[in-house]
Parts: sequence; C-alpha cells; structure tokens
Amino acid sequence: MATIQELREVRINKLNKLIEMGFNPYPPYANKTVINSRLTQNFEKYENSVQTLTGRLMSWREHGPLSFGDLQDESGRIQLYIKQDSLAEKNVEEQLLGYEDLNLLDIGDFLEVTGKVTKTQRGEISLEATHLKIIAKALRPLPEKWDGLKDVEERYRKRYLDLLTTPETRRVLDARWKITWELRKFLIEKGFNEVETPILQSLYGGTNAKPFTTHFNALDCDFYLRVAPELYLKRLIVGGYEKVFEIARNFRNEGMDHSHFPEFTMVEWYEAYADYNKVMDLAEELAKHLIRQLSGKTELSVGENTIEIGNTWRRVPVEELLKEHLGIEWNTVSETELKELQEKYKVKTRGVWTKNKALFAIFDHVITKKLIEPTWVIDYPIEVSPLAKAHRSKPGRTERFEGYIGGVEIFDGWSEIVSGLEQRQRFETEQNNMREGDDEAMPLDEDFIEALEHGAPPMGGIGFGVDRLVMFLTNTWAIKDVTAFPILKPRNN
Repeated sequence: MATIQELREVRINKLNKLIEMGFNPYPPYANKTVINSRLTQNFEKYENSVQTLTGRLMSWREHGPLSFGDLQDESGRIQLYIKQDSLAEKNVEEQLLGYEDLNLLDIGDFLEVTGKVTKTQRGEISLEATHLKIIAKALRPLPEKWDGLKDVEERYRKRYLDLLTTPETRRVLDARWKITWELRKFLIEKGFNEVETPILQSLYGGTNAKPFTTHFNALDCDFYLRVAPELYLKRLIVGGYEKVFEIARNFRNEGMDHSHFPEFTMVEWYEAYADYNKVMDLAEELAKHLIRQLSGKTELSVGENTIEIGNTWRRVPVEELLKEHLGIEWNTVSETELKELQEKYKVKTRGVWTKNKALFAIFDHVITKKLIEPTWVIDYPIEVSPLAKAHRSKPGRTERFEGYIGGVEIFDGWSEIVSGLEQRQRFETEQNNMREGDDEAMPLDEDFIEALEHGAPPMGGIGFGVDRLVMFLTNTWAIKDVTAFPILKPRNN
C-alpha cells in the first residue's frame, strides 16, 4: 500500500500537469445555481433543467465512455453522470476539462459541474454533466470511506476530516449551531438585549474558579481571561438596561473531564425586577422550547433513560433532598456526624469548614447523580453562594437554585444581591476562604461594589454551559464530541 507521501507526490504531479496544460487548479471563485439537496428533495421541480453545482468529489468510478462520481456540498451528495459524448471538449480559455482529462481528478478535489438534472436507468437522481471545471486540487487523500478515522484522538485533532467521514459528528455540531441560534432567538423575542462584556479583565469574578493569567504588554500589568461575565452584566443593569444576556466564551484554569473544559461557551442572562422563581420559570420554558425545536417532542434520551421534560419540574429545597436520600436533618445534625459522613463518602470542603458547607458538599457529591427527572434544587447555604441574595424567610440560606436533569447540573442561578454592603460582606468571607487555601475563592471587587452602591433594582439571573446543554439535547456524553475543535495537548514538533 502506498504511503501518504507517495500518494501526495502522485497528486502533485497531476497538479503540475494541469498547470502545464494552462488550467488554474485554484481559481478565485466558482459559480453555483443550486445546492445538492434541492435537487434530491424536489426532483420534479428541477427535472431536465440545467444547473451548476459545486462541491467535493467523494467517489469516482470509470466505465469506459461513462464515469460516475459523488459530489458533496454542505447540504448533501448527488451523483455525477458523465458521458464521453455529452461532456464538452477541453477548453483551456474557459477552463473546461475534457473527458480525456478526467484521469487528473482525485477523490477530495473540488469541482464546478454544469449539466442536466435527470435520473439514471436505476432511478438515481443525477446531474448529467456537460461542462466540468476543477476549482481546488486536493493534495492529500481522504480517510477510506469504510474505515474513516479509527484513532479517536486523530478525529479530534483533524476534525475537518472527521466531519467528512463521520455523519454523527456533523449531526451533533449541526445541532449545536441550531441550539445556539434558538437560544438567541428565544431570549431576543422575550425582550432581552444581547450584549458583550470584556474577556480580558483586570480582576476576575462571577464564580468560584481559577483563572488563566496573561500579561498585558501595553499596560505592563497582569490581566485575567474571564471566568464568567456576571459582574459586568449586572453593571449593565445598574446602567439602565433591564434584560441582558451574553453567549460568552469563558476560561477556567482547572481540570478536564468528560463534561468540563477549560474553554467553554456559557449563556448568562439577568432580568431587573425578577426573582429566582421567575428566572426558573423562564429557564424551564427555554429547555422545553429547545427540545421541541430539536426533536419535535418533549422526551429526552439521557444515557439509558428516557426523560419527559414537558411536565412541570419539581422544586425542592436542598435540605429536603438530604433528608429524603440520606435521612439527614439539616438543622439538628451534629458536627461529629457530618465529619463522619464526609469521611464515609470521601467528601472535602474548601476554605473555612462550616456545617452548611459540609452539608452542601455531601449533597453535591452523593445526591445530585440521583436527580434523573428534571428537578430544581433551591435555597442553598450562604457559604457556597457568594453572589446570591439572602433568603427572604430562611436564615443562613440564599435564593439560589440549580437545575438537574439526568443526574447532572444544567442550570445555576439566583435572586441577585443588590446591596453593596451585603455584597462586601460576602466578598470578605471569600477572602477568608482564600486565606484558608481555597484557590477558587472570588477576589473582592471594589468597582462592582461601588456600582451597586449607586443603586441597583431587584434582579434575578442564571448561567449555564452551552456545551453541556448540547450534550444533553443530543445524548452525546463527551464534551469533546460537542466541540468543533477541542483542546488537546500539543504533539512534539
């Protein structure tokens, strides 16, 4: 079997032959009258019409005076039917290849083909070619049709080849783009303004996470890549906007697993005069809208489970789930019992230890994976919710929620703190945690506190990862598979 380098040399020789004959194998543009799928889906409308198609040659079969190929564009494939006596003669001035030049073509080349829309004797919709141009010569072969890219890592490194040979990859990425478009459309129709906030920040914040650091040469100081857009979006609410959202690229210098990446896409929205109940209502409506738009139904396949998300989602305080699943009474459990449970379940807390932190850590480690049906878990402890408003009736709690489906958190949001004094106290608690070794604690943001002290309306907000949402809606359980170009460790050289 020939090596890639040997095959490449053969193709370069063909390229040089085309150039010697006077052809430009890389013209600046090409003509196209219709996409392939229009012809295959509406054959009666286009039958016997003359059309010009462009695309990549994906297969090639020669039978003497007849040749067949498959031409693929973004919409799909169509067969090329080429008869020696129907194809125009070679014309260098018009850059037309003759039938005798077809041996200079290879699978992977891009072509512009004009001809009549017809069906073969076997009933296959085809373009009977009358004029053929090469518009890009491929110098490397594509992976074999049936073998594809066997090496999973190679699929991620060469996603462009994976897209050409693995229909499932294309299906998932198409779904991702549609989900993002539907998200944007849904929120705009609800009266939200799409905004942009800084990616480079002199002070990071908005969530508990480790940032990436970079040096800003022009200012000669260190900056951070955004971990979340939250604090800037709230500044816009202070500035007079009432409904804002951002589809943001965020960066967190943390670990990688099947559902976490250091670079990811997140949606956050904030609404003035709304509390966490109203935000949950809207997020639930959005989730149902997305699954209907994607599949036409309200059932969601998550692993081996089929989950109905069209019903009203359960809303349950975190303490009820601890009692329901582990028999823990939030208000009466002792410190000794909690530490024993932490040891049993191998659960750690970051920063200063408190009962509430330990209770939340046990919930997060043990119970969340059991929340298969759509569930809003509400009223989290203050210690783990530094930006969430104190609960109106439960001391020590906040009006925070998380939305779970299939045992994984999808949504996270809360009624927002709008008191500068209260926010300062929360930030100071975070500083104590940082001193106790919590490297994900938030820094104190004086400018944000100053903004709140100018007056901010009551508001509610939410954040959720687009990558993880796409994983759920497509039943694809690796974040690398829903990311067009996932992060990989560079190869040597």
